[in-house]
Amino acid sequence: ASIGNFFRRSLRRSGRRGKKEGKKENNPSRVPQGKPGERSSVLYSAGQFFFEYLVVVSLKKMSDGHYEPKITYQFPKRENLLKGQKEEEERLLKAIPLFCFPDGNNWAPVTEFTSETFSFVLTNVDGSRKIGYCRRLLPSGRGVRLPEVFCIISCLGCFGLFSKILDEVEKRRQISMAVIYPFMQGLRESPFPAPGKTVTIKSFIPESGTELIELTRPVDAHLEHVEFQALLQRLSSHLILHIFASAVLERRLIFLAEELSVLSQCIHAVAALLYPFTWAHTYIPVVPECLLDTVCCPTPFMVGIQMRHLERVLDQPMEEALIVDLCEGKILQAVGDEEEILPIKLQNEMLTSLNRHNNNNNVHTSEQVNALVSEAFVQFFVRMVGHYSSHIKWSKNGSGTFQERAFCKAIASKTNRKFVKKFVKTNMFSLFIEEAEKSRIPQEGKR
Repeated sequence: ASIGNFFRRSLRRSGRRGKKEGKKENNPSRVPQGKPGERSSVLYSAGQFFFEYLVVVSLKKMSDGHYEPKITYQFPKRENLLKGQKEEEERLLKAIPLFCFPDGNNWAPVTEFTSETFSFVLTNVDGSRKIGYCRRLLPSGRGVRLPEVFCIISCLGCFGLFSKILDEVEKRRQISMAVIYPFMQGLRESPFPAPGKTVTIKSFIPESGTELIELTRPVDAHLEHVEFQALLQRLSSHLILHIFASAVLERRLIFLAEELSVLSQCIHAVAALLYPFTWAHTYIPVVPECLLDTVCCPTPFMVGIQMRHLERVLDQPMEEALIVDLCEGKILQAVGDEEEILPIKLQNEMLTSLNRHNNNNNVHTSEQVNALVSEAFVQFFVRMVGHYSSHIKWSKNGSGTFQERAFCKAIASKTNRKFVKKFVKTNMFSLFIEEAEKSRIPQEGKR
């Protein structure tokens, strides 16, 4: 329990390393890149604004006949910004349309369109992280028309809660644009609740009167941006473990699906399997068409790409990567050693655990599935590296030095030691240990 508690405390601190991590990347510079390692700095923050902006992104017809996404409304408008703040805002607002319509410019007006919810992650120059929560929908009306995206930009990671907010936005959009903004203003004036707490928003709707909308934050804050069920429904337990093994060794991972919601949900879930460690490399849940060359990056990445772009991706001069088809639930390309990365005994235990949670005879709520799946992977890390704190040598001034060699020698199992020797060389483990070396917890009863 004490090891688990320390893991949780370490995760809360790890977000402060965002800027340092970014220096190790060779990311495309055209738009900010997302790293879930930065998410922990805001997951636990209550009392701040729910969101920074609500923007509406619409498709505008260009002279060549193609449609280009443009921001047509921004709420609220920010004034009196300093030069640096204004430049940062301009970069952000320039990137948002690309991620709201990552499919490209080949659109045409339609009469029917199924609404979809997805999210993307952007990182500012200073390493702070923002999430875009998107609802792509077809405005009410007659005849052919183009879909538009309502995008809420927030530094808070809570997909389920923002999905509910977008439900309310879509309901109001079908009445009138003018009904949306009083609701969003009420939301902006309300404090973000603490884990497990509820905030109530009053909102007036013509012909319906005043509604009370309750927004409840999950009790377990580190899982509030995660939907493991989305992953379990599309991939077998064996494949999930192969993906986890690749992610743990910080390899290149490409996920394919046509639906943006599937890509964003599944990639967030894979990143969350690494808890209490965090993915510290390029992370783009939905790659815009104009950034498909991201897959040529020689450094680790975890990206989602729409299935329609598969041939273009395969034509790119890529290094070794794991390519996962979320539509068919299979791996299209692998390095070949995925079965051998994790110690077989622990691998079998995790398979048993995943199969039990994925059994249709066991009916669990989304929160229960999240907790059960997360616990299985946390226990893997506890058993493999949970003894790390015993191998930090503390000086008189309180600073610690990790004794890597002694740490590895302390592992009795040869197969476990073989895995750990690889894992300790990863960026995610190094960053975790850097924090641990600064974070000595006084023994009980001592000051």
